[in-house]
Amino acid sequence: MKRILISLSILFTFLSAQATHPVKFRVPNVNYSKTTAAADTSQPGLLSNVVSEIRLQGDTSWVWLGTGRGLSRVKDSLNIETFFTISNLTNGSNTGGFFPEGGVSAIAVRNDTVFAAFASSENDFPIGKGVVYTSNSTVENPVWTYYDQPIDFADAEIFPWGGIGFIQGLPITVAQYNVSYDASIGKGYVWITSWAGGLRRYTISDGSWERVPVPQDDQLMLITCADSSYEMIDGIKILKNFYMNPRDPIDGGNHNHKAFSVLAYSDTVWVGTANGINRGIFGSQGCIDWQHYAYPFENLSGNFVVSIARQYWNGQRIIWAATMNADDPTEQRGVSYTLNDGDTWHTALIGERVYNVYAKDSLVFAASEKGLWKTTDGQNWALFKPAKNMTPLQGDETLSSEVYSVVLDERAYYNGPALWIGTGDGVARSSDLDGSNWEIYRADYDPENIYAYPNPFSPNSHNMLNGDGYVRFHLGDIVSPDVGMSIYNFAMENVYSATLNRLKPETGSIKWNGKDSNGRLVDNGVYFIKLKYSQNINAAASNHWLKLIVVK
Repeated sequence: MKRILISLSILFTFLSAQATHPVKFRVPNVNYSKTTAAADTSQPGLLSNVVSEIRLQGDTSWVWLGTGRGLSRVKDSLNIETFFTISNLTNGSNTGGFFPEGGVSAIAVRNDTVFAAFASSENDFPIGKGVVYTSNSTVENPVWTYYDQPIDFADAEIFPWGGIGFIQGLPITVAQYNVSYDASIGKGYVWITSWAGGLRRYTISDGSWERVPVPQDDQLMLITCADSSYEMIDGIKILKNFYMNPRDPIDGGNHNHKAFSVLAYSDTVWVGTANGINRGIFGSQGCIDWQHYAYPFENLSGNFVVSIARQYWNGQRIIWAATMNADDPTEQRGVSYTLNDGDTWHTALIGERVYNVYAKDSLVFAASEKGLWKTTDGQNWALFKPAKNMTPLQGDETLSSEVYSVVLDERAYYNGPALWIGTGDGVARSSDLDGSNWEIYRADYDPENIYAYPNPFSPNSHNMLNGDGYVRFHLGDIVSPDVGMSIYNFAMENVYSATLNRLKPETGSIKWNGKDSNGRLVDNGVYFIKLKYSQNINAAASNHWLKLIVVK
């Protein structure tokens, strides 16, 4: 039976019904670009403080970071590099060590293989900017292959599937709303998820892409490995009673075809969508048989699933998911987990917006809007304090309550367990699992000068920490234990003054929350900041003036 297929170039017209995009995936279209080939393919340091992805590279010291301005790599405990971007990459070509323009929306690492997806925005619409792949990532200069964001031909009506037959579906013809939100490597494939593009896989052996069917909203199961599931239409073997369509149900589509998270291992793949969780078991030729779990039929907190993780402990496999509220007003944010591969589900952290879940041995971590959580039993959770460097005269802190990503690093290089977190204010590493002291890495926009950032500054949106927004003052490698700060409005009236003792760990960063001496937010306008400190050990304290624009 032939269906009239409508191009997804008008997809944005019906997406308003599901507006719960995780904010960590909204990546700014601002990049450092290298427009001509050169010997160097990276520059030192981070270019963005927004770090939403963290992945470890085998037994090396390397840590891959997905940031709002490209792909970065921690090479050792002191050095970070960010790779240059370029705008004219060719589909299927060697990148020459350069990367697509945009922020990084997903990273997957397995052995020597690394896969990264890029995203940006055009006219306020998120857009997939393509993906890169390498199978020799542990060498200093890997060979990377670039692929355009996977899309379909506009006149496509059927798609080959699993070495067994074909599936029908709506062709996805544009990169708008087609961002790869997650990736996983397993069973000889790289798996990617997208709101519009759904679940797709890249075959490592031949470099081909394939759309992967998952159950429709009303299906508890989808069997694609049995001959009885197919019918012959015009001489073609097509999956019966199935149509891939990420439109909203009111338009004949399926929320379960909007994919956000994926986890692949052994003979299993888990996929989180806008309509729950799907567990797939591989068949002999690459087909998959699916079980679909969705609220309210299963005990999930909500149907919007943005992260999936696997835990092995005491011979037991536990699957964790960050589950958010979708359409049903009775759904809630939180985490959902199963001890028996989906037969029954449990919930925890109800009411918390969780971005990522990471599990290792007995420990489970949840990166959330309020910060980093830790549990050993799934029900009793401890909330970490925001990351802070407690070393005297080096006091620093992440000015962000939100934690987007977390990884436990037990590799020998760091001489014991290390905890990595990605925030909106840099990446931080703790040498203990309680987070008592953190080393913080962030973009150094102007290391030679004294400056305030962000500037202009909004106390209602920038560097939000415990309900307050902050502007930070970069002072370089000063040695003065005391820093005096006085803030004046445009009429040179003093609105706030303080002396900060950098020997006290509670001081943290040199910062201001935009409030006057009475605790009220100052008005919009231009402010002058006088900082008084000694720049070297033999110098007397002197005044340093900065200009700051406050826009609420």
